[in-house]
Amino acid sequence: MIDQRPWLKNYPKGIPANIDPDAYCCLVDMLEETFKKYSSLPAFTCMGKAMTFGQIDKLSKQFGAYLISRGLEKGDRIALMMPNMLQYPIALFGALRAGIVVVNTNPLYTPREMHHQFQDAGVKAVVIAENFAANLEKILGDTSIKTVILTSIGELLGFPKGTITNFVVRKIKRLVPKFDIPNTVSFKEALNQGKKFSLESHKGEPDEVILLQYTGGTTGVAKGAMLTNRNLVSNMQQIRSWMMPFLEEGKEIALSPLPMYHIFAFSVNCLALMSIGTHTVLVTNPRDLPSVIKEFGNHKISLMTGVNTLFNALVNHKDFQNADFSNLKITVGGGMAVQRPVAEKWQKVTGCFLSEGFGMTESSPVATVNPLDGSGKLGTIGLPVPSTDMRIVDDAGNPLPTGEVGEIQIKGPQVMKGYYNRPEATADTIKDGWLCTGDIAKMTEDGFFQIVDRKKDMILVSGFNVFPNEVEEVIASHPKVLEVAAIGIPHEKSGEVVKVFVVKSDSSLNEEEVIAFCRENLTGYKVPKAVEFRDELPKSNVGKILRRKLRES
Repeated sequence: MIDQRPWLKNYPKGIPANIDPDAYCCLVDMLEETFKKYSSLPAFTCMGKAMTFGQIDKLSKQFGAYLISRGLEKGDRIALMMPNMLQYPIALFGALRAGIVVVNTNPLYTPREMHHQFQDAGVKAVVIAENFAANLEKILGDTSIKTVILTSIGELLGFPKGTITNFVVRKIKRLVPKFDIPNTVSFKEALNQGKKFSLESHKGEPDEVILLQYTGGTTGVAKGAMLTNRNLVSNMQQIRSWMMPFLEEGKEIALSPLPMYHIFAFSVNCLALMSIGTHTVLVTNPRDLPSVIKEFGNHKISLMTGVNTLFNALVNHKDFQNADFSNLKITVGGGMAVQRPVAEKWQKVTGCFLSEGFGMTESSPVATVNPLDGSGKLGTIGLPVPSTDMRIVDDAGNPLPTGEVGEIQIKGPQVMKGYYNRPEATADTIKDGWLCTGDIAKMTEDGFFQIVDRKKDMILVSGFNVFPNEVEEVIASHPKVLEVAAIGIPHEKSGEVVKVFVVKSDSSLNEEEVIAFCRENLTGYKVPKAVEFRDELPKSNVGKILRRKLRES
């Protein structure tokens, strides 16, 4: 008889085969238990300002009460659009306690991208850092948003640090473009107004959708993955059970440079680690490497999450070599493949194994992780987490034997409910309870999974999905473009970057013009780094552009 779960024999000691997905009826129950249990301990620190679990508890109640006072009702949508800052967990937990569905939004989105997401989700309120408000102004009138809560990077940092920070951001670095949005309220004012009202926390049902996390999925335009209480509670427990044998409750300090609006940091740092009383150090700008390195001196960091590009940048930074890693127990990489040379150099510099994991927004996101006891295998994405089944199938969906290459399918309580308002896309992605990932891999005899290739044409830039269809649609709208195709090409720092092949309709078109047009309509990581002009593009007999031929050329 074939062993259906060969990975279990390689689980580190103390990790269970299964978790109870119904341990909490809703995520709010877990949050309130955590607030009570660790009330006096520091929960989040940002730019030197710390807040305890008790303070986050109190302020999130005030924020939730404010939302209800503004006429928002249970089930309405609120977009959170900011980098890592103390306002994020307060707004997140406050919205959830009020029964408001959270829509995480990348603050670097262009007006076009914001418009699509806000319209698709039916967003009625937004919390946005002032740095990005100018873009919101351009599309606000064409949305259902009635409540705009503005915040600044320095708003919760206290005096004088907050005042100085805002002065530098606004006047010295000029990072806040001019905007004019009437009837906004500041985050602090929302908290003050919330004091006037009481909030009875919303106790949701297990299958109630509480998060719309947008993703390109396995194909096409960005879609809202509907993540339920049960999905997020399950993944929180799966992550927690994988780490707990190596951690101490209420005593760990985690460095979180990845933005919380990204599903990886959202589930791992903001939920799972918080649930065991971890003190999370938020990094507002992870591209500022000195600020990341500085936190190793400010805190005894015992755990860190990140993506390959960040780990690579750090190990090649001279100041990082001299940081204090004496307390570092766990480093986990996700969002994109961890390159072997980077993992090896990380371990040499820090003395800590860099454990690669795998998942997708549609799986809340964690599906596999390498063991954290040192038995992990470089070049693999590890073993399925508790209560998770994975298999490799052929093009017809038939399971393949060990060692053969095919598509990864995932089944577990963390698999999403479906795509919001997209039943056909849901049916294409979830078949008989199995999540079709679009990733091509093989499983070793001992249950480790190894990614071989991607079935779809998705491009992965520094852990963020870029879908050729979107890039092509934007460029195709340029009056001087006849045809266009986008592919990913290898890049030392970001894993991949976008390259486009363009057939001109006007001979005056040049590379600079194409890139400038993209910058107006696409987030930075989606903008092509290379443009190649061709007389024609390779096509199939039915006229479909063959990206595969372009990759091979």
